[in-house]
Amino acid sequence: MSEDYPRTLLELEQRFNREEACAEYLAALRWPGGWVCPRCAGAEAWPIRRNRWRCDQYRYEMSVTAGTIFQDSHVPLTIWFRAMWQVTSQKNGISALGLQRVLGLGSYKTAWAMLHKLRRAMVRPGRERLSGSVEADETYLGGLEEGVRGRQTESKALIVVAAEEDGKGIGRIRMQRIPDASARSLVCFVEESVEPGSVVHTDGWLGYEPLQARGYIHQVTFLRGQQKSPSELLPRVHRVISLLKRWLLGTHQGAIGHHHLDDYLDEFTFRFNRRTSASRGKLFYRLAQQAVQVDPAPFATLVKPQPIAFGGVK
Repeated sequence: MSEDYPRTLLELEQRFNREEACAEYLAALRWPGGWVCPRCAGAEAWPIRRNRWRCDQYRYEMSVTAGTIFQDSHVPLTIWFRAMWQVTSQKNGISALGLQRVLGLGSYKTAWAMLHKLRRAMVRPGRERLSGSVEADETYLGGLEEGVRGRQTESKALIVVAAEEDGKGIGRIRMQRIPDASARSLVCFVEESVEPGSVVHTDGWLGYEPLQARGYIHQVTFLRGQQKSPSELLPRVHRVISLLKRWLLGTHQGAIGHHHLDDYLDEFTFRFNRRTSASRGKLFYRLAQQAVQVDPAPFATLVKPQPIAFGGVK
């Protein structure tokens, strides 16, 4: 399927005003080469009712939304499509309250769940790791804590960020919430985020020391005794951190629980890595494309605090 997407809100409204039109679009994104049975990999099937197919060999029946973030949703696809447009057409995104208002949803809970499911779809399975020269550093999100020093944290969330160098500018980014600033946490993040052989530029924190032995060219800048500030010595990653904090405070008023933070990091990364796209419609296309590739996200998994893992970098 070529990159087929609406260019304007009016085009979206005219084209996707029926459930059938939305389902056909998702089917083309999910099976660009034609329908494939998930059980037998057969390509022979026939439609039996709206949005559903039956495998010719095993009589297995499925809908286009099964196995996607839309699975088991009672919200019409026409509303989902408008939600995806709102999420991607706004430069800084939209809050759950804003989405509820613009779509006329009867429940804040519904708007909140839709946004979190869409955030889960913002991580493309199998995406390429960063490469070339990459800056990496950590930061805290949360208020100051008395009696806590250095990289220790109790109530604050610890975030590690990697930013590609693109000349004097910034290329792609990766970020993740980590449990601590140990070598185990930091090196695991780098290995899942950055291609081996790349230059990884960090400060002198010992947690990054094993990178050289793991196949990376480790460039270290010791901050102590320097006349320049950390933001001048590692300018790209500190710029990203500053933009992240500003976005969280501006769009979401900072009202984000730590156990939901990963979803917001996914959204920020999705937006940042596509910030040069001239077409909002193309961002809609990318989000819809990824929405049919990721696993379902039942409501219980959205509200239950997620433990911090050493793997699974966002």
